[in-house]
Amino acid sequence: MFGKALVRRAEHVERFFLVVWALSQIALFTTLWIYARRGPRFARESAAGPIGTGMLLGMLGLGIVWLVQLPFGLLNVWWARRYGLSEVGYLKWAFGGWFELAAAFTSICVTLLIVMFLARKLGEAWWIPGAALFVVIGAGFAFAQPYLLPETNALEDAALQRSAAELERKQGVSDIPISVEDVSGTTSQANAYAVGFGPTRKIVLWSTMLDGTFSESEVRAVLAHEIAHHSSDHIPKALAWFGLFALPGAWILMRLTRRRGGMGEAAAIPLALLVVTALQLATAPAQSWISRRMESEADWKALQTTRDPAAVRGLFQGFAKTSLGDPRPPLWAHVLLDSHPTLAQRVEMAAAWSAQRRPRSG
Repeated sequence: MFGKALVRRAEHVERFFLVVWALSQIALFTTLWIYARRGPRFARESAAGPIGTGMLLGMLGLGIVWLVQLPFGLLNVWWARRYGLSEVGYLKWAFGGWFELAAAFTSICVTLLIVMFLARKLGEAWWIPGAALFVVIGAGFAFAQPYLLPETNALEDAALQRSAAELERKQGVSDIPISVEDVSGTTSQANAYAVGFGPTRKIVLWSTMLDGTFSESEVRAVLAHEIAHHSSDHIPKALAWFGLFALPGAWILMRLTRRRGGMGEAAAIPLALLVVTALQLATAPAQSWISRRMESEADWKALQTTRDPAAVRGLFQGFAKTSLGDPRPPLWAHVLLDSHPTLAQRVEMAAAWSAQRRPRSG
């Protein structure tokens, strides 16, 4: 299916990334645990008021986390460069994403500002409107994400434009903008993604999808998959799932920060960072499962609308070559981390689709 040599190479590459991820998580939780224990002393020494101090402690915690995680990110860049998966320089990687980092800091500080305000006004009942706030912020980010992307250009390939229009018609949608993000000089990996919803919905292809590595029919299969995300309303559905997680998550955060006076007190913020990070890890298997279900639905819809299982199979085999993705990763990693079905599962789905339509003798 993928070839033994490719599978061995992909397994070797993937194992390194998994080891680095595990070590980074140990470092992350150790750092946040120490910060949760020692951070409150900064609150006692601050003259910025409870909310101002809470925001400062949040920014300080995020800065510390960024510094602690930096070596692990550099290790990943080194490994990716070694195997031709990335061409990004170390300094550019470390210091080239200031806009994204600033956006993350700003959004978290705004969230802290509102949550602390609610907690000081409503006491422990803050978690109910607070959960709604988390969903609103997530929805706002998802809606605005197409405007936050790197510079892209409109798809110029007339044949692919016609294919996209045909696939949209089959899936009951229309007029979804398709753009191309130039990643040449950055990576040899191929990717495509759907972003936004409603009037901001958009599909983005990496330029590596269009450089001749993949056939036109394989690119058409990618388009069908990404259109399926929009025609199936996967992004709004993901936000609804996020809301289901946010409600108990906000309640747990309220309960566990009681010991520091609750979320209305600055001293609780270092502990809150640890709690939120732990909640993210604890819910990762469920969130990954939901994502994999949506990706499987998009794969199946792509097969239904292209009726070209050979192209779909070739596409995923091509992903294994260009991205060195392990076709059959360890079960724990797949359950905990993978937002997509394995490459082997996706190829097997194409085979299953073909088998269902094969004429039966007798």
